[in-house]
Amino acid sequence: MPTYRFPVLLWQDSSRTRHALLADRPDIAGVGSSDRDALSDLRDYIEWAFESQQPFAVPDFTDAQLEFHKVEVRPEYATPTRAWPCESTIVLKVACVYGLLENDMPIASLPMLDVYFTYYDTNDRKALVERYVQQKLENATPAQVALYLPPDTLRLESLAVHVSEKERPPEPAKPPAILVEVSEPLGDRATRRQFTRAMQRDEEIAALVRRLRQEKSSILLVGESGVGKTAILIDAVAVLEREFIEEAGKSASRSIPARRYWLTSAGRLIAGMKYLGQWEERCEEVIDALAGIQGVLCVDRLTDLIRTGGRGPTDSVAAFLMPYLQRGDVRIVAEVTPAELDAAQRLMPGLADLFQTVRIAPLGRTQSLAVLDALVKQTRQNHKLDPEPGSTDLLLHLWKRFLPSQAFPGRVVMFLRELLEQSVRRKREVLSHGDLVSFFQHRTGLPEKLLRDEIVLKHAEVEAHFRERVIHQNEAARAATDLVLTFKAGLNDPNRPLGVYLFCGPTGEGKTEMAKAIAEYFFGDRQDERTGQRTDDWMIRLDMSEYSGFDAATRLLGHPLGEPGELVRKIRQQPFSLVLLDEVEKANPEVFDILLGVFDEGRLTDTLGRLTSFRSSIIIMTSNLGADKQSSFGLSAAPESMQPRYTDEVRKFFRPEFFNRLDGVVTFQPLRSDAIEKIARRELDSIGKRDGLEMASLKLSWTPALVATMAKVGFDPKYGARPLQRTLESRVIAPLARWLIDHPGLHHATIEGDVRGDEVVFRVV
Repeated sequence: MPTYRFPVLLWQDSSRTRHALLADRPDIAGVGSSDRDALSDLRDYIEWAFESQQPFAVPDFTDAQLEFHKVEVRPEYATPTRAWPCESTIVLKVACVYGLLENDMPIASLPMLDVYFTYYDTNDRKALVERYVQQKLENATPAQVALYLPPDTLRLESLAVHVSEKERPPEPAKPPAILVEVSEPLGDRATRRQFTRAMQRDEEIAALVRRLRQEKSSILLVGESGVGKTAILIDAVAVLEREFIEEAGKSASRSIPARRYWLTSAGRLIAGMKYLGQWEERCEEVIDALAGIQGVLCVDRLTDLIRTGGRGPTDSVAAFLMPYLQRGDVRIVAEVTPAELDAAQRLMPGLADLFQTVRIAPLGRTQSLAVLDALVKQTRQNHKLDPEPGSTDLLLHLWKRFLPSQAFPGRVVMFLRELLEQSVRRKREVLSHGDLVSFFQHRTGLPEKLLRDEIVLKHAEVEAHFRERVIHQNEAARAATDLVLTFKAGLNDPNRPLGVYLFCGPTGEGKTEMAKAIAEYFFGDRQDERTGQRTDDWMIRLDMSEYSGFDAATRLLGHPLGEPGELVRKIRQQPFSLVLLDEVEKANPEVFDILLGVFDEGRLTDTLGRLTSFRSSIIIMTSNLGADKQSSFGLSAAPESMQPRYTDEVRKFFRPEFFNRLDGVVTFQPLRSDAIEKIARRELDSIGKRDGLEMASLKLSWTPALVATMAKVGFDPKYGARPLQRTLESRVIAPLARWLIDHPGLHHATIEGDVRGDEVVFRVV
């Protein structure tokens, strides 16, 4: 026999009659000459409701506490055309019962005023009480306000009611099978648990509840991805479903109505429908089922309705639903971003006009910190994990600094929750700032030296690093250094990519190598999610000669109403990347028009308004423009004389608006003989890091004669140092492999490579 406990307010009126009032159901009360009689009267009614199978909600209001707040109310006298506020205010002492729902959502009841609302932060309770009381008593006369004056004594009790198993309240009526097939009931706790709560969104939830309760039109929730549109909708539905069931309980019906709010998507509506007319028939069944239960269809993305069902918007699911929306036969709540809303208005004029718009703004800094602090507090209470003070401030700083394009709370809440859960699984007692930065570093690939403000980067050391990586390209090293230091100082434009550069010059002079060096410096600490090993997926490299045809834009970005293209897909998977566009001048001119928007705003919006952000990426293009007009190849005594030629060719080829959106045009100079030998020695030294040599603990050394020979043979005046790798493979690595096979069992030795005539020979030293 289960026992339910109901929070009850006890008070006495002027006739000394005692009243017992349900704190969360102020329309139900018991009376008597004593507190005991009043509670007994209320208990009898509740037991009768259960025994007669009346729809009576099981109490989910737990941990009830009573507090009093003083609220100033200004009565007024009003006519249809004018109001006369009273000269003085009335201080109303309001009884407030606070508690928790089963999903741990804080809830408040003002029983004497029949006001009931949810909230998030205890610091906001008083302000919310004042707002709801003043809203309740707006336009009330002094006599009307006097009706809400509290009794002299008021206290909170808990009423226990025993109910046998067979007398449990009935379950909600079985919903139509078609709705269960294509959607999920938002009113069910199991569904709500799949989503996070809408923290710091009390006003938005209350506003949406009023819209859904009072109006019969369809609604668009408009906000950037990550602001919490779905969470707000789910919390609003929780309130409405509770009210709906309680209201139904007042009628003579013996069953609780089916859930009214059903969450689905365009894909689920047409899933498995492969024959002509099938999905239209299913949609009609869904509409009829919703009409039978006064239901509302909730769609997670409006534009998916436009792109799904046919070859275009005119024969899509959205086009099919429009007549039903116009006649009011179906009611829909859909989510959409501002860019998607613009796209919908362009693709299907008139569709958005059938909806009322509710705009959801991102959380501000104070609200965001409150959300993060609440997660930390909850973890501290439930587990033996104590995050270091200031952790939420640090996380918010990292997110704002390095992910400025993502709306709050969005993924930052998911990030913190995953970090806390991981720390709990590892049985840590303290979550330090270092742990937080390491986790952020693991996710983004950004190195610690860029994430931590206390780590100082020296200009000379950074430039020396790039000069060492790409030999004899001082201008490129300076450009890379400026890019790093600008980002480290936080002076990069948050509304553009981290950097947009064009590398031009002869082939084989280090353009691609410099792009790799920059990518590795920024994102080289990335790890594989599964193995934890360091990966090299920090660079997205596209050969733009493959995008020279008429369908270049479609191949690059994807079909306007279909799946994303190669570039868009990769950036969405990993926004912290370097995008290398090789030989960009060979691309179709339509591609340049697309890149203009990316360079200018750091974002790309397709026909359906789907946004791809490049604001965490570096974009580097390479070009050989001007190389065919070079007067001499090979070694150059005055490489600076080549620079104006390449820059002039770039200016002539690209339109001014394209050229002006570049952060820099970097010219790579022809290599001198000393630079070529340095490159040759570095490539030779890299052979010693190969697995076969390291496993046998073998080291390699090279004579100056061999280095000079490889530099001479491996350099081509037209292709620069690019043929060097092929030369080393054929002239050094293959002979070394044969020599090692002829000397089996060799370990812990140093092998010297030398040149004898046209052959490379080896010996143990």
